Amino acid sequence: MHFAPLFPIIYRILQPSFPNCLWHGDLNSKAIALTFDDGPHPQYTLPVLAILDSYNIKASFFWLGVCVNRSPHIAQEVKNRGHWIGLHGYEHLSFPTLSPTDLKLSLETTQAAIYNACDLQPEQVRDVRPPNGFFTPGTLKLFHQWNYRSVMWSIVPEDWVRPGVSVVVQRVLSQVTGGSQIVLHDGVCGGQDVAEIIKILIPQLLQQGYEFVTVDKLWKMKEGANRKN
Repeated sequence: MHFAPLFPIIYRILQPSFPNCLWHGDLNSKAIALTFDDGPHPQYTLPVLAILDSYNIKASFFWLGVCVNRSPHIAQEVKNRGHWIGLHGYEHLSFPTLSPTDLKLSLETTQAAIYNACDLQPEQVRDVRPPNGFFTPGTLKLFHQWNYRSVMWSIVPEDWVRPGVSVVVQRVLSQVTGGSQIVLHDGVCGGQDVAEIIKILIPQLLQQGYEFVTVDKLWKMKEGANRKN
């Protein structure tokens, strides 16, 4: 069963209910974030990097610790090219199914894998996106307690079920607005198509006047807007 039509509805319901999470950036800006989950992958990530390089775009990657350990050289390439790095857990397990002890271990083990591959200190990698987008208020409370930042999404084109490159591209283009946070995948599920997707998507978004920024920049924009309010 495909859930793509439901994600915009879920977003509209959850976003105001959990305002401390990062769902999007400044809605009045043309800045958007291109994000990738489930990597790094030995086949799928490098073609993504090549396309991002060709447009001088910085993206954000939410990594599984097990994948970092399998492909540390790919992880290092992502870091060396200046992209933003976040956590997606050690394995792709829904966080609400884990005990607090296991959840903390999953995040810290992933930070350790990233440190070993990229020489990034744990405090430099504290953005967390829950696998499958599943979380509870208790999950978010633990993130805050452990000094992590909760990163969600505003556009989820369900690329991991591989509905076709053109379908994914059109889903993004039909939903994109200022501040959008777009979720794609460079891992086992969806990674086969991701380079072709962004190869088509990026020039069309640039033509519409959008600017690509990292998740960290979206946080700074959110913090700036909160100070004004």
